Amino acid sequence: MEIKSNLKTLAIVGALSSATTLGAYKLFLEKSPSDTVFTTTPSAFTRLVSDVSPTAPSNPGDFTYAAEKATPAVVHITTKMTRNVSRQGQMVDPFEDFFGGNPFGGGGGRRQQQPEAQEASGSGVIISADGYIVTNNHVVQDADEVSVVLNDKRSYKAKVISTDPSTDIAVIQVKATNLPFLTFGDSDGIRVGEWVLAVGNPFNLESTVTAGIVSAKGRQNIIDRDKDVNPLESFIQTDAAVNPGNSGGALVNLKGELIGINTAIYSRTGQFAGYSFAVPVGIVKKVAADLIKYGNVQRGYLGVNISEVNSKIVEEKGLKVNDGVYVGGFPTGGSAAQSAGLKVNDVIVKIDGVPTGSQSKLMELVGRKRPGETVVVTVNRDGEIKDFNVVLKNKDGNTNIVKGEASSIITSDYLGAKLSNLSESEKAKYKVSGGAKITEVDPNGRLGYQGFDKGFVITKIDEKPVSDAKEIAEMLVSRKGRVKIEGIDLDGTRVIMVL
Repeated sequence: MEIKSNLKTLAIVGALSSATTLGAYKLFLEKSPSDTVFTTTPSAFTRLVSDVSPTAPSNPGDFTYAAEKATPAVVHITTKMTRNVSRQGQMVDPFEDFFGGNPFGGGGGRRQQQPEAQEASGSGVIISADGYIVTNNHVVQDADEVSVVLNDKRSYKAKVISTDPSTDIAVIQVKATNLPFLTFGDSDGIRVGEWVLAVGNPFNLESTVTAGIVSAKGRQNIIDRDKDVNPLESFIQTDAAVNPGNSGGALVNLKGELIGINTAIYSRTGQFAGYSFAVPVGIVKKVAADLIKYGNVQRGYLGVNISEVNSKIVEEKGLKVNDGVYVGGFPTGGSAAQSAGLKVNDVIVKIDGVPTGSQSKLMELVGRKRPGETVVVTVNRDGEIKDFNVVLKNKDGNTNIVKGEASSIITSDYLGAKLSNLSESEKAKYKVSGGAKITEVDPNGRLGYQGFDKGFVITKIDEKPVSDAKEIAEMLVSRKGRVKIEGIDLDGTRVIMVL
């Protein structure tokens, strides 16, 4: 499968956002979820889980109806961020004259970090009248400032409510009321060959509409998520033209209903080459609701080891069905599916009555549910169709709501900096079990004087591994004299420094 193997090596630009300074897009790591902003007004959370379809267009072959419905609810998002660029060179160690150089090596200096202001842009979709907007995680990830320009040219500063890197979805909010918003459509009901429109802001060209058809459904293994945990992918593939800047924009049907969020393109150049991918609205709706209500995504798990049914598995296992998802086993520690009665060699053919012809479709359908919810799992067992009511569990094997990671900021007066805990995806990227990230630096403090800036990850203090920001601050609260810092620079370089 040449195309599949090339998807990640080409610029599958889970990056349709344009970057005026960067020139090309890069997927970044997950932030800790922001403090949850949740309102019980019908226009916010209730709006996310119950929808009324708009009036059907008078002429199904006319794109103008859908364009007029969608365009007012699609916004232009711009972000600003400060990144540090390493400059090779030595900085003067103020203690060198007293200690005769750095006793731990390194000559008493480090590569100086030079901050550079960078800007990028993308798109977003208003989903409630009181200012909630869905976009891609990679559009707002690591941004210091997020701004939104509406279709009528009004502009607002936006707050990032929370993000979910596993689906590449984020929710932001602007302080406004009576905004136009898109109605959710049915991403399960769309068919290959159906006309769709992509609405967004490619190349900073605001309010651009392109048309195409649904080319395929249930695409997976599209974006290299940098070892992200449990990626959830079941993309809608279209040939509607999307380009850098379309990220986070709307994919709508001819009724003007939102059926997906444009997320990635298949390209050798970073620009549109015939294929684009959107997160189905069935996933978007659930993820957005969770981010608003809980600050993170509540994922339910069947607890099964699965693979897609193919001719080889049919022959090896003697199956009496040629389509579905094969149950090969159950993880240790308890399984919701096993407890409900599923067995090895069962083939899952439906979830809540929706066919599961692929592994990605099964994961999508289950991913829409929360721990504690019940799904009807239909299996083919030796040619006989059976239904099982499965109460989904969370990743810890129970039905509790999983709280989002606290984004607590700890101040260390000794270092002259503010620190935050690492997210799970950051730990996976740097291959560490603990540590803390610098979020703010006093230029006149110890770290600032030595050229450290936000983004640097501290992993050890005096050769002792540290678990989190609080531990670092406590170790240094009454510290006098020098300290050995070990950590990871923004470019992945391992750094050892004595302050």
